[in-house]
Amino acid sequence: MKHKPHPARMRHLRWTTFLLVVLAYVISFFHRVAPATIAGDLQLAFHASAAALGGLAATYFYVYTLMQIPTGILVDTLGPRRILTLGGLVAGVGALLFGYADTLSAAAAGRTLVGLGVSVTFIAMLKLNAAWFHDRYFGTIVGFAILLGNIGAVLATAPLAELLRYVSWRSVFVLIGGLTIVLAVLSWIFVRDHPGQAGLPSLRELEGKTAHPPHAGHWFDGLLTVVRNRASWPGFWVTFGYAGSFFAFAGLWAVPYLQDVHGMSRDIATRHTSLLLAGFAFGAMTVGAVSDRIGRRRPVLIGAGLLYLLCWLPLVLALPLPGAASYGLFLLMGLGASSFTLSWACVKEVNPHALSGMATSVANTGAFLGTGILQPLVGWAIDRAKAAHAADIYQTGLLIFLACVVIGLLGSLRVRETYCRYI
Repeated sequence: MKHKPHPARMRHLRWTTFLLVVLAYVISFFHRVAPATIAGDLQLAFHASAAALGGLAATYFYVYTLMQIPTGILVDTLGPRRILTLGGLVAGVGALLFGYADTLSAAAAGRTLVGLGVSVTFIAMLKLNAAWFHDRYFGTIVGFAILLGNIGAVLATAPLAELLRYVSWRSVFVLIGGLTIVLAVLSWIFVRDHPGQAGLPSLRELEGKTAHPPHAGHWFDGLLTVVRNRASWPGFWVTFGYAGSFFAFAGLWAVPYLQDVHGMSRDIATRHTSLLLAGFAFGAMTVGAVSDRIGRRRPVLIGAGLLYLLCWLPLVLALPLPGAASYGLFLLMGLGASSFTLSWACVKEVNPHALSGMATSVANTGAFLGTGILQPLVGWAIDRAKAAHAADIYQTGLLIFLACVVIGLLGSLRVRETYCRYI
């Protein structure tokens, strides 16, 4: 069969690959945020305390955290196509188990499988983006992917709350499980790890440049190269602080906080989290594009991070949140939080191209370690708070979030400037 001309065939395969991996990422984001919307339903279904609910939500993040570096190794050795397909099958089974669970233990097992399955999606997406798009557009295309992925997060807020008026949360997760399995099969059929696997030249070769060299040694030597590189670690602390606090708050505690402290209904509270996530999605696209445009990483990373820190102060200080102001605050908080999405470009650019999966997995581990710690820790603080007012009950938890954000800001100050290229 005669191949299409290189440019047309390259575009077709590039965007087919991008579409399928982004759809998997949409599902990943849905699972990340949905517990906040169905928190009350889960407590009723399983008679769970706040700490138990935090633990259930965090099982996703525990396994996600543990799988980040192994995922980086797997995508660099076996290729993202295989890992993406296998992950989708596991996540689909996990969602089905979660939807049919009749005990808290069964729900936790399903949530764990979901976390295991989707834990590979993002690193696989970064590896595929690095192979199918030009280096100079990496920040932009990652931001665009996150923008689209956040559709899943937004769907898990107000739209999910509205859907729950008509169907049970169990039916939603069973449907999501089935769709995930179908998507995994399509990924196996259509995704290719890199242009060379489809008989095409690499993007660098199309530009008349030498292709990035492959890693010549054992995968363990590559991992040591990444972890021994001191420039790899600031990105870990950025994602630990910024992403950990953002995902823990948006994915579980934002809705209960707004309901309990500010007296909002679930519908209004989820509108706030929808804006929070929409701000994050738009911000991720914007910071990547601005960074690529000006050829700098640090100013954008630090500036947006400072905005994120400032947005926590009205919550920590228990200031009143009148309608328009509260919506604006949550939108700005999402915009500021998106700064951490630059950490993947930063860590990729200070390591060899062939080790991009392992490098980005180091930074990404921080995001889910932070979230996995914060969700149950904040629940523990809420359970043990002895106060008459709801604002005081949440005060310790909010201070924990703020401290985590400060850690992220300190990490951003240590990030090495790469000028948007490999150094």
